[in-house]
Amino acid sequence: MAINTRVNPWLKVNNDTGFGNNPADYGGRFVNRDGSFNLVKEGMPFWDKFSVYHTMLNLPRWKFISLIICFFLLINLVFGSIYFFIGADQMQGVLGKTPWTFFKEMYFFSTETFTTVGYGRVNPVGDGANFVAALESMTGFLSFAIATGLIYGRFAKPKAYLIFSDHALVSPYQDITALMFRFASYKDNHTLTNVEIKINLGMTVQEKGKPTFKFYDLELERSRVESLPMNWTVVHPIDEKSPLKDYALDDMKAADIEIYVLVRGFDDVYSTVVLQRTSYTHEEILFNRKFVQMYRESKDGKTTILELQKLNDHKEIKIKVPAE
Repeated sequence: MAINTRVNPWLKVNNDTGFGNNPADYGGRFVNRDGSFNLVKEGMPFWDKFSVYHTMLNLPRWKFISLIICFFLLINLVFGSIYFFIGADQMQGVLGKTPWTFFKEMYFFSTETFTTVGYGRVNPVGDGANFVAALESMTGFLSFAIATGLIYGRFAKPKAYLIFSDHALVSPYQDITALMFRFASYKDNHTLTNVEIKINLGMTVQEKGKPTFKFYDLELERSRVESLPMNWTVVHPIDEKSPLKDYALDDMKAADIEIYVLVRGFDDVYSTVVLQRTSYTHEEILFNRKFVQMYRESKDGKTTILELQKLNDHKEIKIKVPAE
């Protein structure tokens, strides 16, 4: 499909996004739905660019817990094997008579030493076993200190706790249409204040016979709210000042459109500014749809209930084309 060139040449281009303008150098989207950049860095040794601390802080919770458990099991397997090969004559209080039962006792002796529990029935008597036990004790309390710091860092890390709708919609708006999506804060007792949103549109256009990527700031019906206790439907009117003027879905696909979203707000829990990113490609934009209301009044009439499960709910609606 040919690259679309129908774009208002008087629109102001945003050259400060941090992305380049050669579409041949890019693959896929710029920003993933979870806000991470769709980028892999090469050209440096692995250990120079890899950060254990940042990786552990950003791991999903289930991966972090799994890694801690696997480390505990593996490190005790290593030390338990060392005690096993040192031999039973280096240990006192061992009841196991077979190699398997002896190994089990050594493994659990390792867990007791690693955690500094030290129940006391089995204890080292040889120099080799004592040296390994001393080394394991030091490894244990250092490991727990590191794990405690990582757990605290994960709990104390400021987050925006925002969820975005899966799709952006082109919906009726006043006498024209508008591009819309919505988001909400999903934590109880967690309301951002002074919330600002900035949206950039990236698209491929023909310039002097060559494809180039252009970025435009999208003007919004509202770009700031004082607080965010409920959901916010972000609206970009598709008028004469919009780069999406007269664009159908095929045009968006031809232009390889991506909408980059950045939300900033002040979190009074952490007393700091937090941010969250996301993006929508042409594949995540639906036409002739409208979001359904996602809040209601409680039965006693005293409370507003925000129905987060309806964040992605929308219905089909016919966009009326004004008569010429």
